[in-house]
Amino acid sequence: MSSFNSGSANKLSIVSTLIDSAMEFRRGRRKSGMLLLGAAALSSRIPGLGTAVSLLLRLIRRLR
Repeated sequence: MSSFNSGSANKLSIVSTLIDSAMEFRRGRRKSGMLLLGAAALSSRIPGLGTAVSLLLRLIRRLR
């Protein structure tokens, strides 16, 4: 059985951001999709960036 470490958490965060990006594209929100796609790409260098961008987009959308 493998253990859950920071590398696994980072990979899970990247995959989650990619899924959020795909959902945004599907909903017709191209700018949000591109932003999330870029954040997912940068998440390998800056851990947690994708999750932070995803949460920020949700917060902005909720406050509108």
